[in-house]
Amino acid sequence: MTTNRSIITQALIDKYGFKTYLEIGVESGKNFFPIKAGRKIAVDPFLKFGALKQFFKAIQYPANFNASYFRMESDRFFAEKADKALQNTLLDICLVDGMHEYAYALRDVENCLDRLAGNGVIIMHDCNPQTKEAGYTWAEWDANKCQGFWNGDVWKSVIHLRSLRKDINVFVLDADHGLGIVTRGTPENPLSFTPAQIEALTYEEFAANRQEWLNLKPAAYFNEYFK
Repeated sequence: MTTNRSIITQALIDKYGFKTYLEIGVESGKNFFPIKAGRKIAVDPFLKFGALKQFFKAIQYPANFNASYFRMESDRFFAEKADKALQNTLLDICLVDGMHEYAYALRDVENCLDRLAGNGVIIMHDCNPQTKEAGYTWAEWDANKCQGFWNGDVWKSVIHLRSLRKDINVFVLDADHGLGIVTRGTPENPLSFTPAQIEALTYEEFAANRQEWLNLKPAAYFNEYFK
């Protein structure tokens, strides 16, 4: 099964009639603009487009006429702008694709969970780096002048959620650099790491245990899980 974050996001919106979509880490809008949802919220401190592109993308994809754009860090958005953006409603579906580091990704997911509808879904990108370099922190990536795709250590945030949250189920689809799926409910095969232990984990340890630690599933499991 070929899938990616765009495909599963739209599939969930269409199946459940989700109205409110939040994307953290929009950048050029490649994923954001084509998504069809009643209310769309884009958050990124480095949006690579302005009002003119927003207008033309609204012509191309009419759902963007109701989109809101916040050129700011996600922490600031949740602290200062989320109430106004959501207008007393809850989030139905969120894509977390911002800063690809453990602490940042974890805060983004937990902030989304605080405002997520009961049947809502959070999708996390970059959960399954295939090389040590792809799994570097930003400081390591930059210091080593690496090239190619950078996933960061988002995988640690998956381990954290699976270890410390008992109110959500988390698994990772083996597609599109690892798509973490977060829903409310009883966790499947929870882990028992402490935050300090997670912080100290190495990529080599992760690579040897990725199936268990990520609760890694084949891409086709998406259809099975959401029926």
